Amino acid sequence: MSTTIVIIVVVVLVILLAASAWVLMRKRREHQRAEAEGIRDRAAEREFEVDQREARAEETAAKSRAAKAEGEVKAAQAEQLAQQAHAHRREAADSRTELDKEWERANKVDPDSKSGEKQQGADPGQPSHSP
Repeated sequence: MSTTIVIIVVVVLVILLAASAWVLMRKRREHQRAEAEGIRDRAAEREFEVDQREARAEETAAKSRAAKAEGEVKAAQAEQLAQQAHAHRREAADSRTELDKEWERANKVDPDSKSGEKQQGADPGQPSHSP
C-alpha cells in the first residue's frame, strides 16, 4: 500500500470518528434538553400547589397575629377589670370601716345599749340591716 492511500484511510477514519463523536454529542445534548424539559414540566405542575401552600401559610400567620392581638386586648381588659375590682374592694373596705364606726357611735350614744353586745352590721362578715 502506498503512503497516500494510508494517509487517505487515516484521514477518512479520523473524519468518521469525529463525525461519530459529533453525532453522539448531539444526541446526548438532545437527551439532556428533553430531560430538562421534563423537569421544567414537573416543576410547573407543582407551582400551583406550592403557591397554595404559601398562601395557606400566610393566612395562618395572619390568623395567628389576629389571635395574638385579641389576646393582648383581652389581657389589657382583664388587667383593667382587676384594677377596678381592687378599687371597688378598697372603697367597700373604707365604707365598711365608716359604717362600723357609725354603729359604734350609735352604741355609745344609746343609753339602752350594752357595751359588750354586738349590734347588727358591726361584723364585717355579716350584711348590715337597719334596726
